[in-house]
Amino acid sequence: MARAFIFPGQGAQTIGMGRDLAEAYPAARAVFDEVDEALGEKLSALIWEGEIEALTRTANAQPALMATSMAAMRALEAEGVGIDAAAYVAGHSLGEYSALTAAGSFTIADAARLLRARGTAMQEAVPEGQGAMAAILGLGLDAVRKLAHDAAQGDVCAAANDNDPKQVVISGHKAAVERAVALAEQAGARRAVLLAVSAPFHCKLMTPAARVMADALSHVHIEPPGVPLVANVLADAVNDPGTIRSLLVDQITGAVRWRESVDWMVSHGGVTEFWEIGAGKALSGMVRRIHRDAAVRNVGSAADVAEAAAALQG
Repeated sequence: MARAFIFPGQGAQTIGMGRDLAEAYPAARAVFDEVDEALGEKLSALIWEGEIEALTRTANAQPALMATSMAAMRALEAEGVGIDAAAYVAGHSLGEYSALTAAGSFTIADAARLLRARGTAMQEAVPEGQGAMAAILGLGLDAVRKLAHDAAQGDVCAAANDNDPKQVVISGHKAAVERAVALAEQAGARRAVLLAVSAPFHCKLMTPAARVMADALSHVHIEPPGVPLVANVLADAVNDPGTIRSLLVDQITGAVRWRESVDWMVSHGGVTEFWEIGAGKALSGMVRRIHRDAAVRNVGSAADVAEAAAALQG
């Protein structure tokens, strides 16, 4: 039986996430301290006691979610469960940085600084109000790609996240995304709804952010991951640091191929069990919709850590 550790992306953030991990495990508390020091501010105070509007800002949410995932990972390690318990790691968008940090490619400090830069660059790439994203439910990837193409009309509109067989997120210019939503409803989508996001992620409009991240990543050392990363833009396993560096730049404008990534881990990697490490349960739901027979475990609290460690060691 092979296992994958998977790491959530933006949208999973909640006030108070990771606090019980920090209280129960000194190694988890040290993660938040290290992120605070790397950023030169008390991000932990915002995570545990702040306002959700501030935490949801892209520049805060991205390092905060990585910190929470790494706190859970360090708690697992304190219970004797290391990265070698997984055959693969994968993460959804920013979660790819969490996955690589868990696998030893990045230090926590470098990941925090990269994600602060990434979040800021993605936010600033498109003037507020000019971009949008929408979730299309009930239509597959091919159907969504067609309606995005038809809606573009000279603007940018593209499939950004292929999350599961019936959930695809589109991204681009606001007017084009709104046209796509209308077309989706006409095409029989179960639901098509604009998302409360601050920028149109994972499309060509993010090109300025990709340039920022190419520069930022060029100055950071990347170790080969302890277990292979199944990369968002390839839906395939990689472990070469140079390749990883390039893919993290491509990921800014490229689609998150999550459905295909899970399919690859099951079909090619023999994965039968997925552990979602960090805040929320969004990826667990996606995995279940992609492969009903997959076993899924959430590891986001101190109780989850203890139960997961006991189950693995038992």
